[in-house]
Amino acid sequence: MSRPVPRFRLGAVLGVNQTLSWGMTFYLPAIIGEPVAAALRQPGYAVLGAFSWALLVAGLCAPRVGAWIDRHGGRGALLGSILVMAAGQGVLAAAPGLALWFAGWTIIGVGMAMGLYDAAFATVGGLLGKEAGQTITGITLVAGFASTVFWTLGAALIGPLGWRGLLCAYAGLMLLVNLPMVWLLVPPAPPRPRQDTPVAATPRSAEDTRAVLLLAAFFALRWFITSAIAVQVLPLFTGIGLSTAQAVTVAALIGPGQVAGRILDWSVGPRVNLLARARLAALLFPLGVLLLLHGGFGAAVGFAVLYGMSNGIMTINRGTLPLALFGPQGYARLLGWLAVPVLVAQATAPTVTAPLVAAFPALAVFLLCGAAAAVALLFLLPLRLPAG
Repeated sequence: MSRPVPRFRLGAVLGVNQTLSWGMTFYLPAIIGEPVAAALRQPGYAVLGAFSWALLVAGLCAPRVGAWIDRHGGRGALLGSILVMAAGQGVLAAAPGLALWFAGWTIIGVGMAMGLYDAAFATVGGLLGKEAGQTITGITLVAGFASTVFWTLGAALIGPLGWRGLLCAYAGLMLLVNLPMVWLLVPPAPPRPRQDTPVAATPRSAEDTRAVLLLAAFFALRWFITSAIAVQVLPLFTGIGLSTAQAVTVAALIGPGQVAGRILDWSVGPRVNLLARARLAALLFPLGVLLLLHGGFGAAVGFAVLYGMSNGIMTINRGTLPLALFGPQGYARLLGWLAVPVLVAQATAPTVTAPLVAAFPALAVFLLCGAAAAVALLFLLPLRLPAG
């Protein structure tokens, strides 16, 4: 008989793991992009294009990673991801030009597929089954501080270390902190019963297929909007009349809003239907955009908080909704397939929407984003949780 999994410890350890893994990969370009472009004598769009390429690589790898986790559990994937990410950081640190720079991000893209939220959620789902929801919320609650911690840490270290030294330091943190923590504190998955038919070959009903497509459409559209806003957030806020200092202040509230949303979801989770929480969270974004019609700093603050709360809860739903709708069997593989449209949306949104942001007033861009978020909400309305 397998030993019970300590849920609080699992959530805390994977929360720290995700903080480190996200902070030293996904949030890395914001710190090193400009100095790398100057050092390699390449345009900024080419340097940052490697990061978009890494997201596409992660999307291509995600279904295979999910299938592997379904067979073997997530601990091995998380451990492997740390080694792969550290190797990619080492390649980036040694890059003399754009070719090796893209090679390093290709390696990191594979590591991101193996070790970011989808893999962590799948690990918890494999260990806890349908009881994984609150632990997934706890992981995102801790990891919600990844951008704050690593933008601050990176900004403080890049001066004395340089961008190559910073990458080496991050690789060291991966190997000396992240790797032994996961190795020692994340339990292996229980033995899987032998199946004559692989999970991948198990047919889904037409109703399940429809639900998967609705979920994929919701998450892809929401992440497309979020990624488009993320790269233009300061120009958009100044475009609605805020000063630069006010725009920075308002943008800084999005992260705390995400954490507030996750705390709210954590606190009401056992008492409120999961789909009802997801729909209400999705509604917060369009409501926040409507506040901007009032104009002024206070309205922008309200938008940032509601937008952050909506995004924070949406990240939780990416792990909890598939588990609640379809159960733990094949959960990791399903997360892998759902990750494909999300990562493609994240990779392409900044480039696709840049002409729109340049052509329209900032308030019109926000209103279009709010309308698109309202359309995304419609994809959640037909979904129903299974009885029992």
